[in-house]
Amino acid sequence: MSFLLGFINSLPSAVSQGLIWGIMAIGVYITYKILDVADLTVDGSLCTGGATCIILIVNGKPIWFALLCAIIVGAIAGLVTGLFITKFGIPAILAGILTQLALYSINLHIMGFNTSSFSKSNLPVSVDKYNLIVSSRYVRELSLRNPMFVILIFVVLTIAILYWFFGTELGSSIRATGANVQMARAQGINTDKTKVIGLVISNSIVAFSGALLSQYQGFSDINMGRGSIVIGLAAVIIGEVIFSKVFKNFALKLSACVIGAIVYYAVIQFVLKLGLSTDDLKLLTAVVVAIFLAIPYWKSKYSKGGK
Repeated sequence: MSFLLGFINSLPSAVSQGLIWGIMAIGVYITYKILDVADLTVDGSLCTGGATCIILIVNGKPIWFALLCAIIVGAIAGLVTGLFITKFGIPAILAGILTQLALYSINLHIMGFNTSSFSKSNLPVSVDKYNLIVSSRYVRELSLRNPMFVILIFVVLTIAILYWFFGTELGSSIRATGANVQMARAQGINTDKTKVIGLVISNSIVAFSGALLSQYQGFSDINMGRGSIVIGLAAVIIGEVIFSKVFKNFALKLSACVIGAIVYYAVIQFVLKLGLSTDDLKLLTAVVVAIFLAIPYWKSKYSKGGK
């Protein structure tokens, strides 16, 4: 009984984190499912968004300005990766790794701004001193400050904007590029341009989620984005496996990513309550992702109509 109560008590935190990582998963969805590109830039751009947001907040800049700057630097990171792919001819995976590698040093310098060493691996921010949009302190409050309520608004806005954008001519061109590059070129679409735009949008969303995450946890850390691509893929895959036959609309598919992230964090909390060491979380994540990746294959292979 105490185990069940402890798990239920941890759910508000799991849902809040799931919503934040759900925004990040939407960014991953754009590259992984729409562009058909495995973009490893996100491991760096998530931290870049968090570092940029926090350094601006602690230097007295308005919170909305800090969020906007976080989105812009994320977009720049995506632009660099896109140029590596389209103008330098570097394979997508290697391009993402190169940008991620460069961002590690850049993030250290961002957090070390106005310090003697001009380099810092961790930057704290207190909700007592700064007017943060989200904070884990209010996760159990029944008020408008509750991060679940605030982040849910951002989730809805993000999905609404993307639903509108990918219904436009440019958005449709990006989707066509991911579906069939050769056919898209035959239709007169500049596929290099659409790839770059897709990566820019993806990483700007990821950086935005990083800005929210750093506020929620009360600090920005150089390692906060490490392995984030795996968590994003886990959310996308979990959502797809559970809701693929139900959610056909594009907006609902994006919503499935967010629900997948919430399910992922709920599972993590459940396993932690069972006594799993936090040192084994990466192993657990790898196992969960592998299982959900295999489910569609198992279904097709072992179903009645499968061969």
